[in-house]
Amino acid sequence: MREFNPWVSPLNRHTSETTPTGGTIEYEDFSCTIAVLGSLLYTLFQERWQEVQIGHVVQGSVLELSFVKPPKICILYDGYLTVATETWHLHLCIEEHLGGPHCKTPPELRSQRLVSRGALYRRLNEKGKPTSWGIQFWNGDGEKMMTLFLPNPYLDKDENLLPEGKPQLEKLGLYETLRETYILGKQPIPFPENPLKHPYLAVCRSSRCNPSRNWQPTFNALKEATEKAGLDIPVQTAGCLEVCKLGPIVFYSGDRTWYAQAKPDIAQRIVEEHLVAGNKISTHLYPRS
Repeated sequence: MREFNPWVSPLNRHTSETTPTGGTIEYEDFSCTIAVLGSLLYTLFQERWQEVQIGHVVQGSVLELSFVKPPKICILYDGYLTVATETWHLHLCIEEHLGGPHCKTPPELRSQRLVSRGALYRRLNEKGKPTSWGIQFWNGDGEKMMTLFLPNPYLDKDENLLPEGKPQLEKLGLYETLRETYILGKQPIPFPENPLKHPYLAVCRSSRCNPSRNWQPTFNALKEATEKAGLDIPVQTAGCLEVCKLGPIVFYSGDRTWYAQAKPDIAQRIVEEHLVAGNKISTHLYPRS
């Protein structure tokens, strides 16, 4: 594994496009390595969630979603970042999506789905006055993907325009911090390692296959075993882990390993033999090696 470098090398890539109404969108690109994207998105979704809106913008349609509390899930699985709230969730491909344990995603589709470009942006009106700030992502085909809206100093908490000449300029603090860190490289990434690459254990709770429905005893066994071993490895549940009808299913992100038919006794062995001793349990690996 490559050593984590908290200092971003600036791309020095600045572009702009004219809007149909005579305004301009200014873009400043940042690196889209997993180290940069993982740290940036973790900051936004886990630490600054109150200040971020998620959406999609095309001519004739704008979608904006807000957080009302911290996300209940923020996890990277097989290239996709999943962020879930009580009422909605999002997926964003920030690392190559291989396609589960069988690596079934064709290479051309992997490239298409992956974030290939990211940029901080400012929208300016026809007079050159900034009106909004955010982050734009593009996929491997150059199509605009998800848009993240950052705090706007001209709007109050209810999205109403503030009185003329009375902007709340302190709202630009997040934008400026991100720019100093990820565009200019003047501040280090505020993490000692990529926070989205921290190893975890996941237990499938999908209802697609009956054997996976009795996941709770396996989950409990993993929790107890990791705590007993003193491991800093979170245990959580997940949606479909793409190993159907062979549950309970356990996934270890540290080395991308799936285990099938992992009942509580096997769950305990996964911790003791695989995570602690470094020996995988060959009889329950999926697919079989």
